[in-house]
Amino acid sequence: MPPGITIAADAPQLSAANTGFMLICSALVMLMTPGLAFFYGGMVRVKSTLNMLMMSFISLGIVTILWVLYGFSIAFGTDHGSLFGWSSDYVGLSGIGLNELWDGYTIPVYVFAVFQLMFAIITPALISGALADRVKFTAWALFVALWATVVYFPVAHWVWGAGGWAFELGVIDFAGGTAVHINAGAAALGVILVIGKRVGFKKDPMRPHSLPLVMLGAALLWFGWFGFNAGSWLGNDDGVGAMMFLNTQVATAAAMLAWLAYEKIRHGAFTTLGAASGAVAGLVAITPSGGSVSPLGAIAVGAIAGLLCAMAVGLKFKFGYDDSLDVVGVHLVGGVVGSLLVGFFATGGVQSDAKGLFYGGGLDQLGKQAAGVGAVLAYSLIASAILALLVDKTIGMRVSEDEEVGGIDQVQHAETAYDFSGAGGGTAPRTASVPGPPAQDAGKAANEKNKRVDV
Repeated sequence: MPPGITIAADAPQLSAANTGFMLICSALVMLMTPGLAFFYGGMVRVKSTLNMLMMSFISLGIVTILWVLYGFSIAFGTDHGSLFGWSSDYVGLSGIGLNELWDGYTIPVYVFAVFQLMFAIITPALISGALADRVKFTAWALFVALWATVVYFPVAHWVWGAGGWAFELGVIDFAGGTAVHINAGAAALGVILVIGKRVGFKKDPMRPHSLPLVMLGAALLWFGWFGFNAGSWLGNDDGVGAMMFLNTQVATAAAMLAWLAYEKIRHGAFTTLGAASGAVAGLVAITPSGGSVSPLGAIAVGAIAGLLCAMAVGLKFKFGYDDSLDVVGVHLVGGVVGSLLVGFFATGGVQSDAKGLFYGGGLDQLGKQAAGVGAVLAYSLIASAILALLVDKTIGMRVSEDEEVGGIDQVQHAETAYDFSGAGGGTAPRTASVPGPPAQDAGKAANEKNKRVDV
């Protein structure tokens, strides 16, 4: 058939099966944001639990509205200079036909838009884990709106939008290693360099208050990630999505085992937090690479990511940046590892014909992956730091020291995660301490309590 001529019979037709599949995948990805909230919420101390949950949940509200108004247009509209998109029909999602298909696929534009919306929602929520205990909720909400607009929407166009420079270069990112995880991890680093450390960082114990909650969150993330990854092929006709589904499970398992092995050798124990963190590291690393590698390659990707991320989480103590819940160590490092390993393990027989170094492809694909990784990391880091500085200089980014010590939940949300007043069980033994002056403020009193009991 001559190029440029399309026979009507060859045009894609709406597929009820693929449409239903993608709606299910969209729901699974939506579930990941509450899952992330539980994962992060269990990792903080009692006094910050609700704030951590809300920092994820607010993204569901803010990003959804921005996506409808203009986010989808910037990310997936007509290309402008390979940097951002814009289509007036996508503004407000009002100029789209009910049965209008996403170009080249068998699903409606509305289905593609809602699937990609769920990615846009969870990405800023990932950043929140680095900022636990110390950020004003209003400042966080404003930052989410600004960051989604200035950073996420354009980067999504670079990586996935037709005409985006990374897309045209041939950077492989099946489901978000660069656009989601490196983007969020670099942003987290940029913000924490602006707002500084928590009170008591490297001095006070800041252990997770509820490991069962962490495990529940990790399980929800693992479950939802099948929709996140397999759904990114936008259909289920040729087996690529099925391979991605399998590789997601395989890499996650390998990463969890590698993290636990490192933990046992390094620290002498297999911890539940290590199991949960290792699983997430594997999920992150296979996200960009799972459509390019074989199941054996997925084992390698997961194992390498689990080991390197386990090693990376300790860097914050060495270099002095307070990444509260290891967003940098897991998402930034895991995203970089997974994206670069495409350049080594891509078989050329799944998602595309691009081959990695170990399959005779030379260094070409590795160079493309490195370009995508470096550009997204640098842009997100710098832009996020500037946005955080802007918010900090206008409305203030951090709560006061007394509010942080006393508990951000009560100050910012007028609630606490657990009400022990009616729990019964008698009076807890008190730890002897030197009485303070009668007018001792609540923040200092809470600080003394924190030193006695790890909350």
